[in-house]
Amino acid sequence: MLHRLTLRVLPQLHRLVTDDSVRRRKRWIMVVPGLAAFLLYRILGHVVSLSEPFVLLAWSGTVSALAAIWAYSMGREVSMVSALRNGQHAELGWIVGWIGLAYGIQLSLLVLALLKVFVNYDFFVHPDGPAMMAMIIACTSVTRDAFEIGCIRRAAHQGIAIHTFPSGRAFRQWLRIEPMLLRRWVGMAALVGGGAAALVWLVLGKGSQSEWAHVLVTSVLVASLGYIGFFAGESRRGDWWTGVRNTGWWRGIRFWIWPCFTFAVTYYLVLVGLVGYVLRVHVVALPIRIAMAVITAMLLVGYSVFLGRRTLFEVQAERGIEESVRQCPFVMGILEKTRATTGSVRMRSWSTLFGGDSRFSR
Repeated sequence: MLHRLTLRVLPQLHRLVTDDSVRRRKRWIMVVPGLAAFLLYRILGHVVSLSEPFVLLAWSGTVSALAAIWAYSMGREVSMVSALRNGQHAELGWIVGWIGLAYGIQLSLLVLALLKVFVNYDFFVHPDGPAMMAMIIACTSVTRDAFEIGCIRRAAHQGIAIHTFPSGRAFRQWLRIEPMLLRRWVGMAALVGGGAAALVWLVLGKGSQSEWAHVLVTSVLVASLGYIGFFAGESRRGDWWTGVRNTGWWRGIRFWIWPCFTFAVTYYLVLVGLVGYVLRVHVVALPIRIAMAVITAMLLVGYSVFLGRRTLFEVQAERGIEESVRQCPFVMGILEKTRATTGSVRMRSWSTLFGGDSRFSR
């Protein structure tokens, strides 16, 4: 779900996808796949057994994949045929395969686990209601994200330089640039997540009634570390306390709740759904609990540090570098790597590199 975090946390993408015109169109566009998913669920209920988790997830992913490519084309303001014919194959494959199919399955697992843990509405006991909600919610959420990605691609075609396209490519580049920074934070995250799972297990035991406690306690601790990790990534020197202090208490609370705590709960519940409905493990042992908490912590904290780094990069790029230079991958790659590794590079050094042009100095 890195694309969702990227769309909402990074300043440029947040501005683009929360524009009033985008929001108005998005509301109406989300209605169509939601109604289509409801009708398909009613039709499929007479043809296949949607009480079987694998069947439900397969159909939910398929419907979400179709909704994704349609919403992507609507965001680009082109027909679906034109989007398929003129789009890049790698990007279309990512939209259909990841944003549609894989993300739709993840969201369906999230819904099933959420209903089981917090509402005691188990899919195995009452399959009809959870199955319908899983398909509809997954489809509408995929539609929303695919539409926003289409809007970003349309903005890029209109000449707007997009600093970070939410495809995960920037994250993979950052892994090569600062692997030690990621390892340090991910290592701390693994310790925090594993320790939280072991603590809840020792206090409450392994009963199913402690499921919500595992989710909440682990998510609170992981969200707090992810919150700190974001500001550490946003700082050149890794000074997270300055960022936390300058954010303000109300804005800080909102950022901790969303995205930190919200996505910590989301990642954990997806794993709960995977273990319970795909692997069908009904009594979860301590090693599995620890593994789920560690994976949740590593994902959230790693992504948080990366988003902090990208926020720093975007702010510096918009402040001090002209458009022609920002469109040059070679120059921007050098700048990003230099900033990430040294943390103290000044823009006046770029003035020297480009022949003393004062436009590159701060």
